[in-house]
Amino acid sequence: MSDFDLQDYLFDLRGYLILEKAIDAKLLSELNAAFDAFPELGFGDWWGNVQRLDNNGHAGAELQNIVEAGKPFETLIDHPSWVDRLRRYCGEDGTYVQGLYIDECFASIRRNGGYFPIHSGGQDGVIRNQFRFVNGKFRCGQVNILLALTDIGPGDGGTRILPGSHKSNFAHPVFARDFSERMKDTDETVEGSIEINMKAGDALMFVDALSHGATKRINPGDRRVVIYRYGPSWGNTRYGFRYSQELLDRLTPAQRRILEPILPRQPGTERGLER
Repeated sequence: MSDFDLQDYLFDLRGYLILEKAIDAKLLSELNAAFDAFPELGFGDWWGNVQRLDNNGHAGAELQNIVEAGKPFETLIDHPSWVDRLRRYCGEDGTYVQGLYIDECFASIRRNGGYFPIHSGGQDGVIRNQFRFVNGKFRCGQVNILLALTDIGPGDGGTRILPGSHKSNFAHPVFARDFSERMKDTDETVEGSIEINMKAGDALMFVDALSHGATKRINPGDRRVVIYRYGPSWGNTRYGFRYSQELLDRLTPAQRRILEPILPRQPGTERGLER
């Protein structure tokens, strides 16, 4: 069995892959330098076309639409370490709408705390984030890339997942409590879950239907990650961000098709599906 086949098998079985040394040392350094240069922003503040919107602002910061923050983030759009697999898993390969779309992309800085309840799962049956394999093809609704820019070990606030839960027909008992109540906790115990540890430069690829959350960070310093969520080209952005013309003009045609897979259909333009 080839390595590519093994990766497909493990992705189907577990719902995730760990891509070791996904980016080289140069890009890793550039991304961390970009993090160092982020300005201090309050919740909701804009920095160019980037906006701070935190899921758990008490524990750090999340900068949305981070692809607008410079060349290193643009490089991640179609990075060779993951783009071909993404096309296989959620790019509607072999159909008339094949192609990828970035649903959300953000930089996350986590300090002490930062717990986030485990959520999602195959039992939800949500088309947006579903795992499907039909007639020999992956037809996933959303696949995420979580790129570690710092080492993430025990106590660093790593991602918590339930392996195989993307195919579950039943909700884990932890979901019996309302999510809003669980958000008030400082951490949780989820039987069957594991914590993902990674080295800086590694990437976690997982289908969004996989039950996932974040463990509490208890170590000093920051945990830095970048998260890009990909889906089929017919998707739409979660927050309605629009990309600046300056960014679009800099991108390669392949990169631009991922950010804008379907052009607006209006008088004076050609069909929206082609570029």
